[in-house]
Amino acid sequence: MKNRNTPNNEITHRILRGACTAGLAVALSLAQLAHAHHVTPPRVPHDLEVDPGNKAFRVGHGVGTQNYICLPSGGGFAFQLFTPEATLFDPRSKQQIITHYFSPNNNPFDPADKGVIRVTWEDSRDSSIVWAALVTSSTDANFVATGAVPWLKLKAVGAQDGPTGGDRLSDTTFIQWVNTVGGIAPPTGCSALADVGKKAFVPYEADYFFYFDPYAVDRN
Repeated sequence: MKNRNTPNNEITHRILRGACTAGLAVALSLAQLAHAHHVTPPRVPHDLEVDPGNKAFRVGHGVGTQNYICLPSGGGFAFQLFTPEATLFDPRSKQQIITHYFSPNNNPFDPADKGVIRVTWEDSRDSSIVWAALVTSSTDANFVATGAVPWLKLKAVGAQDGPTGGDRLSDTTFIQWVNTVGGIAPPTGCSALADVGKKAFVPYEADYFFYFDPYAVDRN
């Protein structure tokens, strides 16, 4: 005699298997999020510490160039930074995660900042963006290597979700730019009118720590 409940049993088993698979996927996703949020803030000079309550959620190792142009300055001439160009990599996976450059602040927190050229980070996967302004810098020899650009603390002044709603960077509140190597403007090559317009692309590396306010947004 055939078991007339076999089709129902098979359906039940399929539902249970699907539920288990979905549950495992959710658990793995939550575990990955928890791991991604476990970022230990760097040791920095006191004036580069972020405001209390903010939490480090992401870190990237940047490799690129500090790009300078020779311009009149005071009574003489000097190289001035016109943009950084860097790619940030995940320290563990070594995969590209963020691009770094200057761009107009297209979605400012303060309308008066609309269109102002700001330091920019764009997520490589979801295209979310954060624009930031300098708060303070440090050349403290106890932290900053000889011949390296200063360490920086920057505050987010604008943010934008990606075209499909991605928000990996758009909840950022502060960025610390630390562990710098190289990147300072050339000491020569910009001393006369004939040098104006000359560009210099100086290699550098740095670590970038991104912070958010857990009381203002739930990243989970």
